[in-house]
Amino acid sequence: MVFGKILGLFGKDMAMDLGTANTLIYIKGKGVVLNEPSVVAIQRDSGKPVAVGHKAKEYLGRTNPSILASRPLKDGVIADFDLTRLMIREFIIKVRSAAGLIKPRMLIGVPTGVTQVEKRAVIESAEQAGAREIFLIEEPMAAAIGAGLPIHEPRGSMIVDIGGGTTEVAVISLFATAYSESVRVAGDEANESILRLLQKKYQMLIGENTAEQVKIRIGSAYPPDEPLYMEVSGKDLVNGVPRTVTITDQEVREAMAEPVGVIVESVRRAFEKTPPELASDVADRGLVLAGGGALIRGLDQLIHEDLNLKVVIAEDPLTSVVMGAGAALQNVKEYRRVFIN
Repeated sequence: MVFGKILGLFGKDMAMDLGTANTLIYIKGKGVVLNEPSVVAIQRDSGKPVAVGHKAKEYLGRTNPSILASRPLKDGVIADFDLTRLMIREFIIKVRSAAGLIKPRMLIGVPTGVTQVEKRAVIESAEQAGAREIFLIEEPMAAAIGAGLPIHEPRGSMIVDIGGGTTEVAVISLFATAYSESVRVAGDEANESILRLLQKKYQMLIGENTAEQVKIRIGSAYPPDEPLYMEVSGKDLVNGVPRTVTITDQEVREAMAEPVGVIVESVRRAFEKTPPELASDVADRGLVLAGGGALIRGLDQLIHEDLNLKVVIAEDPLTSVVMGAGAALQNVKEYRRVFIN
């Protein structure tokens, strides 16, 4: 115990939101010190890293045969253990000067319902990347803490955390999850729906980075006040030459209707399965949207109209999970009960 306190003088606790789309790192006393895409690029022959994060994302769809650019997480869990370990290690190296000299103690957010095998993969990746002690916390619990929900009260609070690979819905009361569900439909599926739109309607192939930009710039779940348009460039599937088309927000909204519908249905299902007293609390106080998907235009309005519920977007939805995990690390004694064994 004394040795652990001495280590704490030289190494700072670190919280990580290891997301399908982005990885964020919070360091005690420093705040969020890293927010980068969960992408890694390596040399195929040697396995040595070429780039991680923002730089590696630029490689997607643009590499030569000697370089592999990949997103090692899929649907919120590790799809490639070796690449994930390498990515975590490189991210830790990036922030090591802020973390101190000693290997950090880490709290990592994972999806609800993560399997024992998936938990072990996350823990081993962090250990081999240089962490000395690892704790896990479910992402919706961390998001609820980060969004400022009163999880300690004997009243129901609902959080809907929409990431890149998963949508997490949870009803929380007295530091415990009364209901939770993780559906592996989120931002990535919205991107894929845009890819299919361009391919099917315009016979044009675009990359995933372009699809994501379309989603950000003109994607919506509910009709905006003013029509939105965007020029999109890609490769013609018929003759293989470059081509540019103009698409509208309505086209993108219709393409995204299926994944958005799954998200709305997961919220509806949560109410059906939540005990009536807690459901009544949520109806009174509303639900909170967190994660990057919370920024989809009009999603809050669509849920409000479909389910007749008050919907609030977290103050900073992109950092809710990592900020909540960071808050839990700052007060381990109070929040240890919500860590996953």
